Amino acid sequence: MKVIFLEDVHGRGKRGEVKEVPDGYAQNFLIKKGKAKAATNSAMSALKGQQRAEEKKEAELLAEAQAVKTHLEADKTVVELTAKAGTDGRLFGSIPSKQIAQALDKQYQIKLDKRKIELAEPIRVLGYTNVPVKLFPQVTANIRVHVAEK
Repeated sequence: MKVIFLEDVHGRGKRGEVKEVPDGYAQNFLIKKGKAKAATNSAMSALKGQQRAEEKKEAELLAEAQAVKTHLEADKTVVELTAKAGTDGRLFGSIPSKQIAQALDKQYQIKLDKRKIELAEPIRVLGYTNVPVKLFPQVTANIRVHVAEK
């Protein structure tokens, strides 16, 4: 029996896939639990329409991520932060990704999730630092962060 998976089923298929499975397994488990539905003509056309809508939405998100990347990587976009530091240029404390995201929102009105900022470890020195930001699976931007002494 051909079924369309409505959610991921470990070892059988992923959401949106159409696969051939044994009749008893399909009727007694997959369809009964709401994990799949029979692959009728109307269900197949609905699935294709849904996939087109998802592709269109993903393309819009990709275009938006590209636009944010160009704005973030512009020469005038430098996130300015201040912190107390010692005589050797090392900070008393550190600058985590959360603080960078807040400063970016405050200075440039760009809201970024702190988890998208790929900072291996918090910034602990004065000066300029390039910080990578994962905006979309295939779009990564670099933010310039300038830490000055208070």
